[in-house]
Amino acid sequence: LGQTPHNVVVAQVLYRLGLAEQLRGRNGGRVGAFSFDRASAMAEQLEAAGNEPLDFACTIMVLGKTGVGKSATINSIFDEIKFGTDAFQTGTNKVQDVVGTVHGIKVRVIDTPGLLPSWSDQCQNEKILHSVKRFIKKTPPDIVLYLDRLDMQTRDFGDMPLLRTITDIFGPSIWFNAIVVLTHAASAPPDGPNGTASSYDMFVTQRSHVLQQAIRQAAGDMRLMNPVSLVENHSACRTNRAGQRVLPNGQVWKPHLLLLSLASKILAEANTLLKLQDTPPGKPFATRARTPPLPYLLSSLLQSRPQVKLPEEQYGDEDGLDDDLDESSDSEDEPEYDELPPFKRLSKAQIAKLSKAQKKAYFDELEYREKLFMKKQLKEEKKQRKMMKKMASAAKDLPSEYGENAVEESSGASSVPVPMPDLALPASFDSDNPTHRYRSLDSSNPWLVRPVLDTHGWDHDVGYEGINVERLFVAQEKFPISFSGQITKDKRDANVQMELASSLKYGEGKATSVGFDMQTVGKDLAYTLRSETRFSNLKKNKAMAGISVTLLGDALSAGVKFEDKLIANKQFQVVMAGGAMTGRGDLAYGGSLEAQLRDKDYPLGRSLSTLGLSIMDWHGDLAIGCNIQSQVPVGRSTNLIARANLNNKGAGQVSLRINSSEQLQLALTSLFPLLKKLFDYFHQVQYGQ
Repeated sequence: LGQTPHNVVVAQVLYRLGLAEQLRGRNGGRVGAFSFDRASAMAEQLEAAGNEPLDFACTIMVLGKTGVGKSATINSIFDEIKFGTDAFQTGTNKVQDVVGTVHGIKVRVIDTPGLLPSWSDQCQNEKILHSVKRFIKKTPPDIVLYLDRLDMQTRDFGDMPLLRTITDIFGPSIWFNAIVVLTHAASAPPDGPNGTASSYDMFVTQRSHVLQQAIRQAAGDMRLMNPVSLVENHSACRTNRAGQRVLPNGQVWKPHLLLLSLASKILAEANTLLKLQDTPPGKPFATRARTPPLPYLLSSLLQSRPQVKLPEEQYGDEDGLDDDLDESSDSEDEPEYDELPPFKRLSKAQIAKLSKAQKKAYFDELEYREKLFMKKQLKEEKKQRKMMKKMASAAKDLPSEYGENAVEESSGASSVPVPMPDLALPASFDSDNPTHRYRSLDSSNPWLVRPVLDTHGWDHDVGYEGINVERLFVAQEKFPISFSGQITKDKRDANVQMELASSLKYGEGKATSVGFDMQTVGKDLAYTLRSETRFSNLKKNKAMAGISVTLLGDALSAGVKFEDKLIANKQFQVVMAGGAMTGRGDLAYGGSLEAQLRDKDYPLGRSLSTLGLSIMDWHGDLAIGCNIQSQVPVGRSTNLIARANLNNKGAGQVSLRINSSEQLQLALTSLFPLLKKLFDYFHQVQYGQ
């Protein structure tokens, strides 16, 4: 092929062959360090002695969509017309092969019919690919060339249905010895986003990245990095003095494509001789075991989940300390809201006439009364929760006949559906208020069905993103069973999440929960069976231990976690968790700490500070993250929110946010980036840019 040992591909192949010889020498042979000069001299001596040539041949299979130039590329490889081509109709209608000699090497190329990318054509693609699979059963190919056009720029993964069909028929391992070939490589690159011409190398890099990423997703292995080769079959392509076609970047494409193909063939044979890869008989492509995403599974395991409770236990704080903490925080000499003298609110015009001292006294009195009013509402809610809890316990002790009659009497009134409160939608460019798209009814039906709103998605032009379904069952009057499911769908993917959980209380402060989860992870479904046991060793300290088993594809992973929650008072609490996840001989472990400092008048106060730390180790790669968030009141109607996160990789983010219900002049800060953009524009126009 006219390549020197200093070529990047040649150097890598020779290095791998040197390692193979050394490994083989350790198994009984006497092979020293690899030397290219010694190997080259030995080859020249064998050729001069007139020995038979090496029995080296390469079988290449060509796959790709219709019209990308598969048959034309095969004709260019052999420098003669092996298959007919037509610009207006399909050139290949059945699987066929051709054998020839290229640069003194016997090459067999398998040409296949063109495939179609859309979902509706996958049945036809399956028939074609099954016929290809039968054709290559006796003589599997060494290399697979997947052809596509360079000038067909796309970013929406429109070829994903076709790539998945190829993966399903041949297995993910078909991509392990595949080379991506981009035809029409002499095409001019398109204009950039601002109208300027983009470089040829950048155009090739972007197109190659999109196709390589699609293949990685289809194969389910993000470590894949298929080599890319450029091809131009047009007769008007520029040639060098030797008559070889040259691309716009100066590369002679044919030797480069053959070099990649033969290099992959040589390395595959070396691995076979060393028994580094055993292919089962009758399977042209061996499957590779995929490593489960242990860090993701561990993060999911370490998340705190609320305990499933019976209906009569729903009224109350999760920590069970709500009543004690609230009672201890009430001052004995603090008057009730109803005992205060009458108070008249002033208008803005009346407030403007007050002096500075009078304004301060007025607003202090107003804030004090609002605080007492909110405390009154909290006390009433707490009394109502206690009453509902007592009524639920009393109804449970009543005879079954009386309970059934009570249900029948109350069923008529409760069967009238009532609209649920509208969702709080984020800022939108819609011309009207789109809340009607997300409305739902609350009825006597135990199934609660609600829409799913993605607040961080695009504008509300497509309605809601999915549906959420929930229901609480009670088995034998002591086993609560919670079911929740959510399905979201967009133009590309569909996500499914389902959770089934139950719990059992035994003794004071002790409970065991069992759950089954099903969720979409990438393109597969992950099934998780988990169990947790909670116990209170102290009144203000809760401990928990849990295990989980996850099945993702054909990979089984298991994990364990421990969690401890310390509630010092209603202002300060700390949650610490740690665990480990293992699967297929791999191990990932980590932990987290979260501290929360609330206002002394919680839940009335506006101050809140949170500190979060996380650490995870996988394959010796230590990841440490820190997240700090604090909300501080600035005045009566303004809040300052500061957030910062940093990791040990040197990446982080700091953000400051101010919101106010009265200081509307803060909105003028949005003029700064607009003015800066205008200034930069005029500056560029002035200097002719």
